Amino acid sequence: MPILTSNISKPVTDEGTVHGSVPSLLAVEGLSKSFGAKKAVDHISFTIGEGRCVALLGPNGAGKTTTIRMLTGLLAPTTGTISFPGLADGIDRRQIIGYLPQVPAFYGWMTGREFLLYSAKLCGLSGKEADLLCDSMLQRVGIADAAKRRIGGYSGGMKQRLGLAQALIHRPKLLILDEPVSALDPIGRREVMELLSELKQETTVLFSTHVLHDAEELCDDVLIMRSGHIAISGSMNSLRNQHRQSVLFIETEGDPKSKEWLARWLKQPPKFIQSSVLLMNGNGAKLLVNDIDSARRDILAQVLSAEVQVTRLEFGYSTLEDLFMRVVSES
Repeated sequence: MPILTSNISKPVTDEGTVHGSVPSLLAVEGLSKSFGAKKAVDHISFTIGEGRCVALLGPNGAGKTTTIRMLTGLLAPTTGTISFPGLADGIDRRQIIGYLPQVPAFYGWMTGREFLLYSAKLCGLSGKEADLLCDSMLQRVGIADAAKRRIGGYSGGMKQRLGLAQALIHRPKLLILDEPVSALDPIGRREVMELLSELKQETTVLFSTHVLHDAEELCDDVLIMRSGHIAISGSMNSLRNQHRQSVLFIETEGDPKSKEWLARWLKQPPKFIQSSVLLMNGNGAKLLVNDIDSARRDILAQVLSAEVQVTRLEFGYSTLEDLFMRVVSES
């Protein structure tokens, strides 16, 4: 779908509010969903500002898809409210939402163009407008060459692209995507990520993903769910500033001498090494450090002195993935 242009502003904050002069697009308050005795989503609240790109993260079973289905109107909440403050009274919110489920369903006997035309008319577009938009949208998502082929012969990646086209065809103000790159190969994933980077300049985007690097690269704001709750939320910049830690990563050749040295060094690490190990295997370790300059000097001196065969030595900062792993592992 071609898209409505929005002003970019206002991050989701840890309190679930949006600051700034531009009104929020979406406000969720006390949202819950129970299936019998199981509470899949438990009283969550957050706000999304217009023009923001927001990542919804969490392990399997955290409640992400249930939340998305409630936002799109496909699932009725048990309690709580979902509102679009700028939406006129009496307007169905589904008219301004574009949605791509994790596993989109199609009529295999239709061609890609026929399905997109059908979707456009279901969204209320006139026949002439739908006809004009279909070709440009198929071109934009990269399947124009397959427009006249039956969908039953499409690959999983082509179906995902067609699903993205139908989500965009009516120019939504909010684009919601559930694992949009899960069925794509690395090349397709990169192309779709580049497309999303363009789209976020034109509309508000909320998408769930397990590829945390994508979220860190693309998104303005992050919501991390755990066990049906919002465990942490905020703008990407604020989360980086609040939770960023210095990191040391060292990996050796794996020969007995190097492995023995690494194991001995980790048992009695210098004071600048924190006790928490983010990642460790037999040949390497990723550690938090208090003083990255001292760590750099010490580790280089020790490696040279012990004649350890090092294949990788990096100094940097913790990533969104590090924060994610820490948050979801907390009880």
